[in-house]
Amino acid sequence: MFEINLLAVLAATLGSFMLGGLWYSKLAFFNVWMRESGYKEENAFHPARVFGVSFVCSLIAAVAFALALGPAPELLEALTKGLIVGVCFVATSFGINYQFATRSLQLLLIDSGYHTAQFALFGLVLGIWH
Repeated sequence: MFEINLLAVLAATLGSFMLGGLWYSKLAFFNVWMRESGYKEENAFHPARVFGVSFVCSLIAAVAFALALGPAPELLEALTKGLIVGVCFVATSFGINYQFATRSLQLLLIDSGYHTAQFALFGLVLGIWH
């Protein structure tokens, strides 16, 4: 019932962690994210805490998604379900919160876009490696 490939889950987690590093880097959305979030570099976060919590949260999400997919998901099914979870669950949840917080559409697209890509990546890795 709870058969998952732990190595695939770990690979998916590491992949999403690297994707996040690229997504929020100066090569991608860093400057827009900084401006739209109102984040100030002088209020810098503690990297060990932020990256540690982010990794644990990504691992929990990857395990839960692997459990939802089952032990041997087909690639297209896993990728499709990753996109559905990213867009229909995560992005819409961000959308609700961001409307109440009066956050910008750009910030919504950056943050929900990352999580949509994250779950698509989970699906890709879990679908290929089963």
